[in-house]
Amino acid sequence: MDRAQKSAVVEELDKAFAESGSVVVCHYAGLTVAQMSDLRIKMRAAGGHVRVAKNTLAKIALEGKPCEGLKAHLTGQTVLAYAEDPVAPAKVIEEYAKKNDKLVIIGGAMGATVLDAEGVMALAKMPSREEVLASIVGSLLAPASNLINAITAPATNIAGVLKTITEKEDA
Repeated sequence: MDRAQKSAVVEELDKAFAESGSVVVCHYAGLTVAQMSDLRIKMRAAGGHVRVAKNTLAKIALEGKPCEGLKAHLTGQTVLAYAEDPVAPAKVIEEYAKKNDKLVIIGGAMGATVLDAEGVMALAKMPSREEVLASIVGSLLAPASNLINAITAPATNIAGVLKTITEKEDA
């Protein structure tokens, strides 16, 4: 890599660390190209990215960031998974690591909080942003639907009584 390429990588990682909801660091020694491509596809489907970068460049990009403590996890062959949704990278990596023992979760960061491997696993068990938003919308709409049911119930009851009376008269 020449100096310009290194600068571009540092700039890309700088943006990733600044804008991501969370970053997960893993060791990937022994993964094939096909397995790494599969991981990238799954992460992209979840709205995230997977990036293999030199640890020294990643450490430079971490300078001055809230998640600067992540530098301690950058040893050996590391891959970075990140996304705007704080839960997405942890979920995808945890799911993939269950199927492939060559992908080992080292740690991660969510904002200024640096996580160990168990912290990343706990993060993976949390509901995603979409699940939380869906439950909030459901909670907000429940009173409105209950109110509509309460208002329309008397009319439904009256219609049922009238139908029964007309059926008796016809018989």
